[in-house]
Amino acid sequence: MTIRVLIVDDQMMVREGFSVLLNAMPDIEVIGEAVNGREAVAKVAEFAPDVVLMDIRMPELNGIEATREIVAAHSDSKVLVLTTFDLDEYVYQALRAGASGFLLKDASARQLADGVRVVAAGEALLAPTVTRRLITEFSKLSHTPRPPAMAQIGDLTERETEVLVLIAQGLSNAEIASHLVVAESTIKTHVSRVLVKLGLRDRTQAAVFAYEARLVTPG
Repeated sequence: MTIRVLIVDDQMMVREGFSVLLNAMPDIEVIGEAVNGREAVAKVAEFAPDVVLMDIRMPELNGIEATREIVAAHSDSKVLVLTTFDLDEYVYQALRAGASGFLLKDASARQLADGVRVVAAGEALLAPTVTRRLITEFSKLSHTPRPPAMAQIGDLTERETEVLVLIAQGLSNAEIASHLVVAESTIKTHVSRVLVKLGLRDRTQAAVFAYEARLVTPG
């Protein structure tokens, strides 16, 4: 099936460049563009894209607030944050607002397309190394476990908690299956149950949850 994408950036050259690159892919279609967060929220409501490529620094409504509004109103639209710096502090805020991952603006055409596909499939950030680095930095912003997070952990089984920790460490389903010596399909089931029980959108949010609950600590 074709992945429908909305590109949100206040720079016309960025929008047009990404649009050309993505439309060249047989399984991706750019269905619209927006120049700021307010327009992005309106166009997501109108077009219901599968993935929103979201810039952070924009006029009227920034990417973080736009992401928060989109995630709250449109659970099926995944947000992939665009940033110039891979350790931009705003990226952490965007993840907390509900973004499914992030992508550097200087990404190659292949990285851009693969990033869109990964997020559309409900997977986590683009690479395990990036996941560990980003979430580790993100976790430093919160020094104590969040009470809601601690309360929800009790709803998980021991194996589900173990899977959650491994997700936070940046492991893929295949890597988790190998680590626990079980079938990958079993891990997919565990991941789905973790997301449902914790009310989370995807693996990225699960990783953030694990760090905020102090199931995993930086290092």
